[in-house]
Amino acid sequence: MEEYTRRLVHVPIIHSPVDMGSMAEGLEAVHIERFGRRHWDEYLALIETFWQAVREGLEAQRLDYCRVDLYQDGLPVCGKELEIVREGAAKGSENHQLLLELIARGATLMGTEDPKLLLEEYRDVQTTLAGKSLREDPTLRIDPAAGNRETLRKRDAHLGRRINESLRPGRTGVLFLGLMHDVEPYLGKDIVVTCLNPPAVSRRDTAPGRSTKRGSAW
Repeated sequence: MEEYTRRLVHVPIIHSPVDMGSMAEGLEAVHIERFGRRHWDEYLALIETFWQAVREGLEAQRLDYCRVDLYQDGLPVCGKELEIVREGAAKGSENHQLLLELIARGATLMGTEDPKLLLEEYRDVQTTLAGKSLREDPTLRIDPAAGNRETLRKRDAHLGRRINESLRPGRTGVLFLGLMHDVEPYLGKDIVVTCLNPPAVSRRDTAPGRSTKRGSAW
């Protein structure tokens, strides 16, 4: 029966400034104003080691990448998924560079998010940055997904549906997802979830967002 099991490896990720695109400068300024330059520098230092820990964690899973589907936070279903990932990798995104490495090993890249919801969230964050809410609410830190809880909930629901509909029996999904998300309530009960929890994500003093509720596979 194990041959027919659907499995999902959930990788909680920390967004880097490169991944934030045009919002990076504004988020950096607000973060430094709220928490100080030292906190920002610690966050940047954390990112340097974070993705190596992710690589090591995935290696420990001993996945057959020819039977792996990759789901990525912020990657819309649009027909240009690989082009978007290549562009992000060229700009220095370690997240997208890792995706390309896994694709080269046989993994299949999946369009993951609803483009309309991503645009809605982008507008929410722009509005937040233009106001005072990010400065006044320390729980938002630098995670763009924290700007609107309802939009985040809609995204999580869509992510769950997308995985349920596209992950076939006998295959393993690898989901790279920001710390503020909670997609597991929307997943089919037949999907076996393993949560990789790099040591970095539990360091709430330096990492944005929150830790995941599942146990660590590290």
